Amino acid sequence: MNMVMVRSMIISHKHKFIFIKTNKTAGTSTEIALAKICGQHDIITPNDPKDEEIRKQLNYPGPQNYTAPFYEYRFRDLYRLIQRQKKKPRFYHHIPAREIKKLVGEQVWNDYFKFCFERNPWDRIISFYYWRSKSKPWAGISEFIDSDEPHLLNKYGYGLYTIDDEVVVDRICRFENIEQELEYVGNLLGFPEKLTLPMAKTSFRKDTRHYREVLSDEDREKIARMFEKEIRLMNYRFEQ
Repeated sequence: MNMVMVRSMIISHKHKFIFIKTNKTAGTSTEIALAKICGQHDIITPNDPKDEEIRKQLNYPGPQNYTAPFYEYRFRDLYRLIQRQKKKPRFYHHIPAREIKKLVGEQVWNDYFKFCFERNPWDRIISFYYWRSKSKPWAGISEFIDSDEPHLLNKYGYGLYTIDDEVVVDRICRFENIEQELEYVGNLLGFPEKLTLPMAKTSFRKDTRHYREVLSDEDREKIARMFEKEIRLMNYRFEQ
């Protein structure tokens, strides 16, 4: 089974923020929580069906305002609409900051508060390992680290909130302090209430040991090289 890494986003005109959802940083739970305070004109891109069901059960706004106007349709877009009833997305999975900026324009980009989440890469790798193991068995974490899979975390992490290797968001929140970070953002932007995080995508990791107990010295060094930019940017340490 080919698993799709759904990276979605929210643009709130009501509260003037852009949330860029990175991978394996509790982004789905954060996005569901943020949807609660979104207005009818805000942009919310779709998530996995199971996660959309959580959002529906909570009676929060679901996907809205993310599709392209018809004048942007090409022949293949019309074909998908007719044959598969699928509208062309304007804001889509994996959309990076560069494209968001182009779509919303300089004024919105500069005026709105832009934020995302980052996570200690040694812990993030293990979380990703268990998630990807749903579709492919691995001999162990070391084999997984040696594959091409972990590089997806660069693409759908650092690669989303930077342009030409420069950080372009106003705040990179720490996954490790997620509730405090959301409270900070909420106070800064004047959210009407404190957000509560729902539990989404929490059943994949079977081994709950600390990453220091799981990773070998060689694993540690490989991850450090792979995520050198993130580690330097956020001052992460293996000993944390």
